[in-house]
Amino acid sequence: MIRALYRTSAGDIRTDVKPEDLGAALQDKDGLLWVDFESTPTEVDEPILTNTFHFHPLAVDDALHESHVPKVDDWDDYLYIVLHAAAFDKEAGDHIDTYELDIFLGQNYLVTHHEYPIPAVEKVWAACERESRHWREGPDHLLYRVADEVVASYMPVVEDMDDAIDTIDSQIFDRPSPGTLQRIFALKHATVHLRRTIAPQREVLNKLARDEYDLIDRKDRVYFRDVYDHLVRLHDITEGMRDLAGGALDTYLSVVNNRMNDIMKTLTVVTTLFMPLTFITGFFGMNFFQSTEPTLDPWTSLVMLIITLAIMVVLPISMLIFIRRRGWL
Repeated sequence: MIRALYRTSAGDIRTDVKPEDLGAALQDKDGLLWVDFESTPTEVDEPILTNTFHFHPLAVDDALHESHVPKVDDWDDYLYIVLHAAAFDKEAGDHIDTYELDIFLGQNYLVTHHEYPIPAVEKVWAACERESRHWREGPDHLLYRVADEVVASYMPVVEDMDDAIDTIDSQIFDRPSPGTLQRIFALKHATVHLRRTIAPQREVLNKLARDEYDLIDRKDRVYFRDVYDHLVRLHDITEGMRDLAGGALDTYLSVVNNRMNDIMKTLTVVTTLFMPLTFITGFFGMNFFQSTEPTLDPWTSLVMLIITLAIMVVLPISMLIFIRRRGWL
């Protein structure tokens, strides 16, 4: 889908601009054109980007055919910027999905390209359709609004991940299972992925806020600095969540080891209690029938059977009391 918003030099906002009319709109130096490419075939996008906007083939190839970490390239007449939006998918196993947003910023235009719907772009687009005031500050301010919404969309992701880590902490002490361990590793991987996305994006906003790009008005750099500050905070939060995920893994291993120690202790106590009984039954053979040897008659009498049974009852009870007093159980 190719869509365009065009504010003419007279201040009118048009939404009916067709691809073949983009060249004429670009000639209006006092106007502002925003073209958004979403999930369109490469053979449709490439002629427009190359022939209408006259972007360098390398920049077009980067936008259409390759995936990049967040970056900013200065092509003199325009800036090529790559940002990443993120979404946290609990249903897919605590997975982080990132969506690349390619942006071209010119003197009187903004071009965005993305393969999947990005809520941040939709939000800014809807605001520009409703009110003309969003167009007054120029394309660089429009870029700021898009970048700000992209960065703001990270906060719900961070909150969902933090809630997931809290849930896992509760599960670790209540009912740890192999599934809990799998979720811990998934969240740990998600925090690393998020950190690797935020770190280069922070550098992009730092460049837009501090470097001398001709297309970024000096008065607008403070806005990009504000977005940069938000990314710095998000980066620190993800560092803390990574530590929490690592701590959850250590806690899980400790809890599982403690549970295993309790099980082994219980089994050891049971084995210890039955060891003397096994010795007694093995030594005497438990043959209390009448012996053919008259001298062994006392050993097979009813009295001896009662004594043996009493020993077999009293001995494990005594051992259990002894173990409890020593604090082994």
